[in-house]
Amino acid sequence: MSQEVRVGTILTSEWPQLFGLESEPYSGHWSVVKAFDSLALDRKIRAAGWNLFFIASEVKVVCFGVQRANRIQVALDRILAKLRHQGFNGLEVTGIVAKHFLGFPYTVVSAHSRHLQKSCYLDGAEVRRLSQRDAAWARG
Repeated sequence: MSQEVRVGTILTSEWPQLFGLESEPYSGHWSVVKAFDSLALDRKIRAAGWNLFFIASEVKVVCFGVQRANRIQVALDRILAKLRHQGFNGLEVTGIVAKHFLGFPYTVVSAHSRHLQKSCYLDGAEVRRLSQRDAAWARG
């Protein structure tokens, strides 16, 4: 992982290859989309006839210690584990805040799920999970 994660970073599990997007491996089968913010990415995807959903519920994780890239990756891995059962194929980092409590540093990382699909109606959780399973099988 050489890509630095910051607010606005988008992680995906399967769609960079669909649109010829540049991406860099991040963690497991998740990749960081490079050179795009969420608005520009949404425009490119809509131009291709697809839809990129922003899921309103926010997920936050507290990670103890000084804010560093490895601590943020640990926090994002915990967020991805929390969201695994929901079947979304993207994630946007919406907050990275360093704080202190009684002199002890900690970082709060927050993110929102994103989901890419052809239909303009968000698929149900079971359909999303089956789609991700099929994509994982196709990757090998």
